[in-house]
Amino acid sequence: MTLINLGFAIISSATLFFILASYAILFSAFLPLTGNVFLDALAKDTHYKYFALLIIPTGAYFVIANWVGWQYYRNS
Repeated sequence: MTLINLGFAIISSATLFFILASYAILFSAFLPLTGNVFLDALAKDTHYKYFALLIIPTGAYFVIANWVGWQYYRNS
C-alpha cells in the first residue's frame, strides 16, 4: 500500500466516523428510524452512543499527557 492510498484511507475513515457521529448525536433525534439495524440501535440508545464517540478524544488526551510527562521525566 502506497502512502497516498494510506492517506486516502485515513481521510475516508475519519469522514465516515464524522458522518456516523453526527447522525448519532445530532440527527437521530430529528429523523425517523432508517430500517438499518445498526443505525436504528444507535438512534435508540441514550447512553453508550456518547461513550463510543467520546472515548477517542479522551484517549488521545491521556496519550498526549503521558507522552509529555515522559518527556519531562527524561529531560529533567
